[in-house]
Amino acid sequence: MSGHNAAAVEKSNPVDIYRSHISDLLAPITGKPASEIYDRLSTTITLDKGDLGLPVPALRVPPKEAAAKAQEWSEKFPESDLVEKPVVSGTFLQFFFRPEPLIKLIVPSILHKKATYGMNPKLGLRDPSDPSKGQKRMVIEFSSPNIAKPFHAGHLRSTIIGGFLSNLWEAAGWDVIRINYLGDWGRQFGLLANAYGMYGDEEKLKKDPIGHMFDIYVRINKDSKPEEDEIKNKKENLKQAIADKKDTTALEKEIEELESKSVNGKARQYFTRLENGDQGALATWTRFRDLSIEKYKKTYARLNIHYDVYSGESQVERERIEHAARKLEESGVSEESQGAIIIDFTKNPKTKKLAKAIVKKKDGSSLYLTRDIGEALKRYELYNFDKSIYVVASQQDLHLAQLFTILELMGHQDIAEKCQHINFGMVHGMRTRTGDVKFLDDILRDAGEKMHEVMQKNETKYIQVEKPKQTADILGITAVMVQDMTGKRVNGYDFSLERMTALEGDTGPYLQYAHARLCSITRKASLTIRDLENADLSLLSETHAINLARTLASWPDVIQNTLKTQEPTTILGYLFKMTHTLSSSYDVLKVVGSEPELKKARMALYEAARQVLNNGMRLLGLSPVERLANHP
Repeated sequence: MSGHNAAAVEKSNPVDIYRSHISDLLAPITGKPASEIYDRLSTTITLDKGDLGLPVPALRVPPKEAAAKAQEWSEKFPESDLVEKPVVSGTFLQFFFRPEPLIKLIVPSILHKKATYGMNPKLGLRDPSDPSKGQKRMVIEFSSPNIAKPFHAGHLRSTIIGGFLSNLWEAAGWDVIRINYLGDWGRQFGLLANAYGMYGDEEKLKKDPIGHMFDIYVRINKDSKPEEDEIKNKKENLKQAIADKKDTTALEKEIEELESKSVNGKARQYFTRLENGDQGALATWTRFRDLSIEKYKKTYARLNIHYDVYSGESQVERERIEHAARKLEESGVSEESQGAIIIDFTKNPKTKKLAKAIVKKKDGSSLYLTRDIGEALKRYELYNFDKSIYVVASQQDLHLAQLFTILELMGHQDIAEKCQHINFGMVHGMRTRTGDVKFLDDILRDAGEKMHEVMQKNETKYIQVEKPKQTADILGITAVMVQDMTGKRVNGYDFSLERMTALEGDTGPYLQYAHARLCSITRKASLTIRDLENADLSLLSETHAINLARTLASWPDVIQNTLKTQEPTTILGYLFKMTHTLSSSYDVLKVVGSEPELKKARMALYEAARQVLNNGMRLLGLSPVERLANHP
């Protein structure tokens, strides 16, 4: 097996050795090209169906003949030192790898590659045969909270999913640029600046900028409600007076005066100053924005997330927005409708389902759509991306479909084709213990506190934990993230602190305990990495050992599949399946107390499992815990 061993170290996916081997043996039997067979061989969902499966109809065999062909090909399949004779299951051929060569191939491969096992950086090369041509580039926009407004459930999901996708594409060798497109522009900044002038507290702003800004923002909205109600009533009276054909001059003047003196009127005036580049207004706005970003950075770091660019609505120059609107008009894409500028998608049968989109309101102010067009074109100019992903809730499905279609209609089909919306369903019932959620920090704090309570229930274990509060915090963050990634993205879920912090079942804490247990076994075994590398792996003959090795072998294929699904649950499902296989092995494959050679072999297998679990957790954005109690 030494030749195969060396090849496995070279190949990013050891199972590809088996694919090549099976394809070469099947090609003369089937009369099909080996490359075609190779592409059709995929890992199975459960081990009882083999290690690789081949659907015979996928090789362009007529459905009526598929079962007979499967039988014939299985009978003609020659003896092999790597795989058993294929098992026929209807129109499928199931290939089972011979255990000893597999274990001798997989375990050393994992021990050698460590953190890179499963990754294939060549996928991200522009030209795999010439690495000097560089990597493909991806821009990914995710999280994107609004400054001075709550960090709601949608932002949480976007943050977790976007962080994961960034890691995934980086593992595939892409150059990934992470962008946080902040809601950092608009009338609310006029409101916020005025609120700070009225109720601001410098100390509170420095200590908790996001919280303090939110509090004064809520307060000014509450305090301005009576005057807004008064203006609203007067406008109702005005409507009635017009209907009654009365003289409305005095009433109109009164409303105008009330509006200009009102909190919202002053906010509009402040924002106009901001848009016109007033230095004082810009200085205040910049300070609010910078303080918010500093705070966000600390919170994101707790989720192992960082950004290359903190962009935002404010960063799209007015000229770009106006240019986009002008280009839409000139190309006949947009039209006037009741004083506003709209795009009517219903006129074209292909785009009918996109309805109508407003580009400019009656008062001449631009809407999100024109800003987003400007931003998309700016990103392409700046980064010349090969792929641009928007991680945004499915409520925005229509908006983003309109955006991509407009880019196409404007003559930017090349850019539109590179854009993709990764959507997700909503989280329901996300509340802190004190009420509705305001910020991500509140959610993480609550999960950490709940986790601490769960840990305290087992007094004997709790006493052994070195830094219980710190550990509870990491477990709490893991709990939140794993709950979010458990189902398919498009499905919403009910936020439940009880369920996510449970130590049993498929939860974040369960994964952490599985990792910590493997680390504990490693410490107790007191073996060196040299001991493991020299282990006699032929001693691993038990079904539990074989099945664990088979599961570890499929990890690179799982990553490959996830690049297609772009679903965190593809990775998570695999990790739970693997840790369940592990848990059932501990009683059978004992390390401590075993005779020395067997101890080394089993420990090499467990170390390989720990490495794969660690790799998977890090890919998801989790921080694997090495010690949950003071084990020796």
